[in-house]
Amino acid sequence: MSDDNQIEIPPSFIALFVPPGRIKPTESREFIAARYEFCEDLANLMTEHARTMLFSLGVDESDVLERCHRGLLDAASGVSPPEAGWVVQRLAELLEWRFEGLAGA
Repeated sequence: MSDDNQIEIPPSFIALFVPPGRIKPTESREFIAARYEFCEDLANLMTEHARTMLFSLGVDESDVLERCHRGLLDAASGVSPPEAGWVVQRLAELLEWRFEGLAGA
């Protein structure tokens, strides 16, 4: 069995690829797994940056998460808008920060 088959993709990430009213994702498992790995890595890489923003800017955790989300919405980030929301949610989990969701999302 390859390593790809051993990746456990959380249902919250798979849901990004399931249109409303459908039960099956619109993309292949391989595509979703690759996107999940990218987004998970991105969230992990962003933890130190988020902590630095918290202390250097003197803002609260929700402000940091909002700023990170706005940055991820830029096309150059390499993630889609739904993936950007997931990355920020995951970032909050990794940092053990309270997360109420994104404004307007």
